[in-house]
Amino acid sequence: MMRRKSQHLLALSNRISAMIRKLGSAFKSRLVAFIAIGLTAALLLAVASLEGQSGAQPPAPSPSKTTEQVFKNIQVLKGIPSDQLIPAMQFISSSLGVQCDFCHMAGAFEKDDKKPKQTARKMMQMMIIINQENFDSHREVTCNTCHRGSPKPVAIPAISADATPPLPQGLDEDQPPANFPSVDQILAKYVQAVGGMDAINKITSRSASGKITLGPRQFPVQIFDKTPNESAVFTHLPNGDSATIYNNHQGWSSTPGRPVRDMSSADSAAAALDADLQFPADANHIFKELRITGEEKIGDKQTYVMAGAREGQPPTRLYFDQQSGLLLREVRYADTPLGLNPTQIDYADYRDQGAVKTPFQWTISQPRGRSLIQIEQMQLNVPIDDSKFAKPSAPPAQEKQ
Repeated sequence: MMRRKSQHLLALSNRISAMIRKLGSAFKSRLVAFIAIGLTAALLLAVASLEGQSGAQPPAPSPSKTTEQVFKNIQVLKGIPSDQLIPAMQFISSSLGVQCDFCHMAGAFEKDDKKPKQTARKMMQMMIIINQENFDSHREVTCNTCHRGSPKPVAIPAISADATPPLPQGLDEDQPPANFPSVDQILAKYVQAVGGMDAINKITSRSASGKITLGPRQFPVQIFDKTPNESAVFTHLPNGDSATIYNNHQGWSSTPGRPVRDMSSADSAAAALDADLQFPADANHIFKELRITGEEKIGDKQTYVMAGAREGQPPTRLYFDQQSGLLLREVRYADTPLGLNPTQIDYADYRDQGAVKTPFQWTISQPRGRSLIQIEQMQLNVPIDDSKFAKPSAPPAQEKQ
């Protein structure tokens, strides 16, 4: 069993509470965050997933059941859909830069044996009260507000050469940039750069194989996509296959030796976005609203940045190469009861695949880590059996020692 060196947060709670009481009345400006997880996020989730409760029959979270109906010993996050609990725990993990065993007992997540778990409850209650009393219950202060990837809250601002200076007082931050092309012009250039509307709409399936890099190790990966919006990713690990599957209605993830997990609603929404083989042609329909927010440099390429809103989801940011018109980056966020979990996907190594240009390299970045998928072989419009998109079989039950 892998153990991490626990850093006790109990002593910090009093200090943070005192600090927040002093700052509470001083908060006069809201924290602004453009908000935008999916097949790619689920890949990382499959490797570093949060295991549910102990017992022979693992719980089955769903939007129709509350957390206390599914999980044991829920004291703070009551009354929310049970499929939002694990994303909320992932938000804590990302905000503090820790893993599940920092607060939880392995194999007995419901137990309160660790002090950091009890402290985490106090911190969540404090966060809720701050937002209620200072921001009309809008979620402006989160775990990440103070922690910024560290178990110990960050008290001193970091110095960054890349930081953007604040705008002069009175300048409208939402004012549209001048002399920029329109949304329709940028999307039209993207469609032409990929291969044109006719070529895009002729794609019915995609089969790819390559390598996924997770930390210092590489593993074989196979990816299958099929219209309408079906996707399956199989990572071949030494102890079995990890699978992330979406069938246009629901999705699942599985790892060797762990129960099959249903995707949360946020994961399903992101998976549907990733599984759309006609995304360049569909972008105008996927997002009910699109607007240009500015420009930004990625490496040596200047990009136009576009924000897109989907029904019931935080906005997504899209970065288009000003020269080629190709999509270089996508940033989206999964909404959780505690805050927003970001996922950034960088697309590179575009190659002609028949009449269509397709990225052969995807870099998926989240606060908890980064993975890189390098495609080695790809085929379009090949038969893919529907069984690829079926719910994975549950792993055989392990006998008790």
